[in-house]
Amino acid sequence: MVETIPSFGLGTFRVDAEKTVNSVKSALQLGYRHIDTAKFYNNEESVGKGVRDSGIPRDDIWVTTKVWHDQLRREDVVKSLVESHKKLNIGTIDLALVHWPSPDSVVPIAETIAGFQDAQKEGLIRHFGVSNFTAPLLEEALKAPGGEGIVTNQFEISPFLANRKLVEATQKLGVKATAYMPLGESRAHKDPTLNEIAKKHGATAAQVTFAWLLSRDIVVLSASTNPEHQQVNWDSRKLQLDADDIEKIDALDEGERHAKPPFAPKW
Repeated sequence: MVETIPSFGLGTFRVDAEKTVNSVKSALQLGYRHIDTAKFYNNEESVGKGVRDSGIPRDDIWVTTKVWHDQLRREDVVKSLVESHKKLNIGTIDLALVHWPSPDSVVPIAETIAGFQDAQKEGLIRHFGVSNFTAPLLEEALKAPGGEGIVTNQFEISPFLANRKLVEATQKLGVKATAYMPLGESRAHKDPTLNEIAKKHGATAAQVTFAWLLSRDIVVLSASTNPEHQQVNWDSRKLQLDADDIEKIDALDEGERHAKPPFAPKW
């Protein structure tokens, strides 16, 4: 049984159902052990099939899903996870996250956490956490009854949105930071600085980006449906950047945020 979040995972956001099955299957067969989905992605059934078809023992795989912000009442959390559990069809879900905090905090975080605890008792999930929480919201969540069970805060991090204050606050609170959209919506592939560093190491700009995140003790979610690209991304775990590389990547931060729906918290 995987007891901590694997540091490198496969993201499945905006991947259609048919491709999801094959991408999950190939990633797991290449060595990935962390798959990230969400009810909102509408591909949980495909993720589950990919897990089952991979031939990798279920206990060796960490699967994360998420509860949408309109289902954060205690009873609704459980209902959402019952549905996710059924669609995934892989047994107990390893991790469930609050996908986005309740807009304007209409639903108290303590009530949502109570729902996650109910889901744990019912064997629907093993762990729970949050996504897109600001530092103050995360602090509030950790202080709520049961809040000490939060294992990660998943949010957007890329070379162009280092999100340093939130990363540091999350880690200081003893919670793992998980990065989505790490390539800045593909911008990293074309960035001159990242490509210069990549050339120096005989790597790709994506590998450099992932290695930079891993060097900050951040869990990386890489979205790729191509097995060859999945392998290249997976190999980024072996890349060691030097201090000069890190300094150059750090200097790319522009605070450029892509995930900014109208219901997002005030960053």
